[in-house]
Amino acid sequence: MNLEKRVIRLKNLFIVALISYLIGNFSSAYILGKIFKNEDIRNYGSGNAGATNALRVFGIKIGLASFVIDAFKGVLAVYIGSLLLGYKGSLIGGVFVVLGHNWPIFLKFKGGKGIATSLGVMISLHWPTAIVCIIIGLLIIAITRYVSLGSIVATGMVPIIGTIVNRPFNRDFFITTIILAILAIYRHKDNINRLLNGKEYKIGEKI
Repeated sequence: MNLEKRVIRLKNLFIVALISYLIGNFSSAYILGKIFKNEDIRNYGSGNAGATNALRVFGIKIGLASFVIDAFKGVLAVYIGSLLLGYKGSLIGGVFVVLGHNWPIFLKFKGGKGIATSLGVMISLHWPTAIVCIIIGLLIIAITRYVSLGSIVATGMVPIIGTIVNRPFNRDFFITTIILAILAIYRHKDNINRLLNGKEYKIGEKI
């Protein structure tokens, strides 16, 4: 690959990363809360600008709408990345849209935890892996009533399930799933502490 092609590729990599990050910055829980409740979601509940906290604080309509929009952000970023750079662009888009959701510059880096957005990414990259992990997460939530526990286990299983289901083995896909799992688990560090101390919020609890 000559120098000119390398420069063009690096430029496209930057464009994909930037666009995806900015898509992630569209915080649906924050925006819907401001529009319909005139409240900042970050001032209530867990302080997280994500779908689960929106569900607890604002109710099922805003919570569900936030989840769908956040998942769509993941789908959109992967699609744009694939248009500009093919498969590797879709992987880069998937990572950076989650980074934008979790740490949005327009909300002073106080965003969500990236579960819905990661789900959208995984559905676009390899839907069988996403379906298996969704089932695992839903089963855990149904049994324990802890959304956080279901989310942590499901995202932590993505690299394992992906390696088993997505054949032949794809190193770039595997690395991407590892990154997404690490981001999700890191963002749930407070939930993990509450789970260990028996103080975590259960689904259906209003804050």
